[in-house]
Amino acid sequence: MGAHGPALVALEDGTVFPGIAFGAPLGAGGDLVANTSQTGYQEVCTDPSYAGQVVVMTYPLIGNYGRLVEDDQSERPWLRALVVAHATAAVMGRARQVVHLLRAHDVPAIAGVDTRALARHLRETGTQRAFVTAPGEVDREAAVEAARALPRWEEQDFVGQVSAPDPYDVGMGSGPLVAVVDFGLKANIVRGLRRRGARVRVLPHSATAAAALAAEIDGLVLSPGPGDPARLAGPVALARVAIADGRPLLGICLGHQLVGLAAGGETRRLRFGHHGANHPVEDLGSGRVQVTAQNHEVQVVGESIPASSGFYVSQRNLNDGSVEGLRHAELPIESVQYHPEGSPGPLDALEVFDRFVDQIRRADRGPIRPVLR
Repeated sequence: MGAHGPALVALEDGTVFPGIAFGAPLGAGGDLVANTSQTGYQEVCTDPSYAGQVVVMTYPLIGNYGRLVEDDQSERPWLRALVVAHATAAVMGRARQVVHLLRAHDVPAIAGVDTRALARHLRETGTQRAFVTAPGEVDREAAVEAARALPRWEEQDFVGQVSAPDPYDVGMGSGPLVAVVDFGLKANIVRGLRRRGARVRVLPHSATAAAALAAEIDGLVLSPGPGDPARLAGPVALARVAIADGRPLLGICLGHQLVGLAAGGETRRLRFGHHGANHPVEDLGSGRVQVTAQNHEVQVVGESIPASSGFYVSQRNLNDGSVEGLRHAELPIESVQYHPEGSPGPLDALEVFDRFVDQIRRADRGPIRPVLR
């Protein structure tokens, strides 16, 4: 695949890891997160939820099975930089190599890094800003200063960068019409709904309640996305109106956090987030445990959900006890913190889509309620 020369990964606490640049030949930085997935590097690179972040893959071999364009989760990579231990092209053809996707979109990457040691360091310190230098730039002090000069994650608006600018429809036929508000939509969510017979209308993050809850809409999905939900007053207001409307509503990841805030709860940033494909989640009603894919920095604080809201904590992470799901006691509303479209189990969590579409098919809405603009 070719290499560009020596480079550094510098953290804001002064820690520096050397390596070899092989992505786009430039420097970039953001919040450093460690992903523990053994596969899925292509999906990680094209997941809009990683916007503004430098991703460390702890699995030692990345690129080893190539890339299938149809498995991309969006039209381009969104992460700021990729850090790996060993990089390989593994397959013939530029279109089937992740490295060429990164280079085409100005995303630097660095190999030869002890990613396990880097991940353990993050476990001790919590999330940090990090900068990956351009090839040949190996001044450690300058690299650390570049990391410290980066804007903080919670101070940035990433949703506006990754959301679709205009509405568009996917699918035809007589199936139920599901509106998806795009805060950083992954293609597998649309695929999951289409496989269950639904037509999908994707709306930009700025969609009004009138558009998201138009008369022809049978159900609403609030998509995953990057950034801090505390910055998203408009989407929280939309979620609040959607809850009052009473039609089937599904929130995923950031969408789950928006539902929690709309219900009157609070969110809190995790020390180093959840990023990987091996998180066990227990459904508190059934006792079933699912293996889930996760990518988030923030959790809903379960104790903050008012009992009067009708919402209750439905699922918990078995690693740290954090909230992984909310349900409403009376309305067909569910939200999940994990990514059911990620399928690491591989099919454990897909029943989230089954429940949502089944609720749409069984719903008897009666007269359409007026919607606040």
